[in-house]
Amino acid sequence: MCDYVNFEANAASSEYLQAITDCSLIVFSKQDWEELSHIIVGWDNIKNKMVQLCMYQKSRKGPVISQDATTRYFEFMENYPSLINRIPLSYIASYLGVTQQSLSRIRKNIR
Repeated sequence: MCDYVNFEANAASSEYLQAITDCSLIVFSKQDWEELSHIIVGWDNIKNKMVQLCMYQKSRKGPVISQDATTRYFEFMENYPSLINRIPLSYIASYLGVTQQSLSRIRKNIR
């Protein structure tokens, strides 16, 4: 998770991260992140691939909001099948931009 534009600009992020399952988190200062270029051969290529993936994933969020809620839920299930039964429905509803009641209705209609 990285707000890359603000990270590069040394500005505070406008986004927040909340882990809802167990995970490991690695935190880098900007200086440490840049130092890796001097320590790891090929780091710049690795970094560029990570940045491209991050930007691609961020760009996909815009079109998702213009879809109807059922389509968004189907895409969520397709992209994150292992999360459906591991996280509270209230979080899934929030991610999809719908109320928990609407998500329950959608789930009931597709069974």
